[in-house]
Amino acid sequence: MRAKIHLEEALKKVLADNGWEWPEKAVIEPPKDKKFGDMSVNVAMMLAKQAKKAPRAIAEDIVAALEGDALIEKIDIAGPGFLNFTFAPSFWQETVPAIMEAGESYGVSDMGKGTKVQVEYVSANPTGPLHIGHGRGAALGDSLTRIMKKAGYDVEAEYYINDAGRQMLILGGSILYRAKLASGQDVPEPEDFYKGDYIADIAADVLKKHPDLMEMDEAEATEICKVYGKDVILEGIREDLEAFGVHHDVWFSEKSLVTDGKVDETFADLTKSGMGYEADGAYWFKSTELGDDKDRVLRKSNGDTTYFASDIAYHDNKFKRGFDIVIDIWGADHHGYIPRMMAACEALGKKGGLHVILVNLVNLLRDGAPIAMSTRAGQFETLKDVVDEVGADAARFMFLSRKSDSRLDFDLELVKQKSMDNPVYYVQYAHARICSLNKKAAETGKKAAQVGPESLALLDTEYDMQLLKLLDQYPDCVEGAAKAQSPHVISTYLQELASTLHRYYTNCHVLSAEDDVAAARLMLLDCVAGVVKNGLGLLGVGAPESM
Repeated sequence: MRAKIHLEEALKKVLADNGWEWPEKAVIEPPKDKKFGDMSVNVAMMLAKQAKKAPRAIAEDIVAALEGDALIEKIDIAGPGFLNFTFAPSFWQETVPAIMEAGESYGVSDMGKGTKVQVEYVSANPTGPLHIGHGRGAALGDSLTRIMKKAGYDVEAEYYINDAGRQMLILGGSILYRAKLASGQDVPEPEDFYKGDYIADIAADVLKKHPDLMEMDEAEATEICKVYGKDVILEGIREDLEAFGVHHDVWFSEKSLVTDGKVDETFADLTKSGMGYEADGAYWFKSTELGDDKDRVLRKSNGDTTYFASDIAYHDNKFKRGFDIVIDIWGADHHGYIPRMMAACEALGKKGGLHVILVNLVNLLRDGAPIAMSTRAGQFETLKDVVDEVGADAARFMFLSRKSDSRLDFDLELVKQKSMDNPVYYVQYAHARICSLNKKAAETGKKAAQVGPESLALLDTEYDMQLLKLLDQYPDCVEGAAKAQSPHVISTYLQELASTLHRYYTNCHVLSAEDDVAAARLMLLDCVAGVVKNGLGLLGVGAPESM
């Protein structure tokens, strides 16, 4: 980050002195191969037309202009005009005071410039406990919220409660069916119902609260079962998410869209914009205007609204609440629904405002053998079961260890191992190892050096440079994760930092080094511990001091 900023400022001054403007397509980035230095720049290539000179000649002018920069050790011109920069050790050593001064704020940026963002995630139907697939979406949404806040966005997290529609009727019918069985009635099994043991438990509770349930009208009894079941299950979901370290600022009811007139309000907006119309006694969304193969019905001729109608009204409501960007985290099986929702948002005048992140399946394994999951069949491993067994930290880190749209194998036994093969243990151990080293140092009367030219100059080995360069990349990594809306960028970075730290231990003595060198290295390792803790915090994972 500092390297990029320094280089951009220096290059912009050179360009300005020559009367050139900074090219829009100029890129400053670390080279793929480290043998080409610390940063590669294509600015000379991008200036050729503007400067009316060959790129290599422009590159030579830039090299000559930057000869006096003491923080740049070497500049090479590659090929037709690419510039490869190698910074002096003194530049990288300044990463230490930058981290120390920033403290917990290291990595904070104003990239988002206060843009209002809503992240809606989990939003599981309140028809059963959260399963491990919901857990992956929960970890993703919560971590993304943390990352985007750090990158300067104004973020709010929301859970959409699907408390209307057919699945709620099935829930009510399932509970009533179990209540009838518990009351000794011989009734046929419903065609479609939730079979988990939790339904029987809820049915028993309903019977205690409503002893006259079996004497009620079927519709009234179903409604009582539905409402009570929804409330109990939703409370369980809240508790499970809290135990998983996940927080939602808003819990939004789908039912409220109808009762508060939001669906009719959205229909009126669509009619006004020419994107909604009445035909054959139904109300239609003119989606063919936006590339769909046919117009979509929003309200049927019998007066019932479709799921799509609720979804459009919900997103209309989101934007009317003042969000500039709304991020929806969906299961990968909803990928076909994205174009339709994008079209709906465009019809609402919010083209580009909706971002959808897909979460692929989690293959839950135990010692390599798959565990079957199905909510209605009652065969599933709940998120609570997984968290109780492996811990929230291990589960969250594993969920965030790969891109969300790729399938994830989650082996319960592997995740519990206290070995370097376990990614979360590997990273957390890096922090614990430094804490342990500091305790040993204190016992021998040693401590980290104060930041100053003398102590910084002692961080001069290739292994010091590897750590310093990686620590400098962290702010860029946070911005990159926010821009890509992908927390796995952070988990990947932390694994590389942990690996570099463990390699440092192997090659550099700390406590057994000369006193001044030991103090300088403890100072550097304190920075590493701070960044590891900072990054783990963005993933919602703890940084233990001992393991």
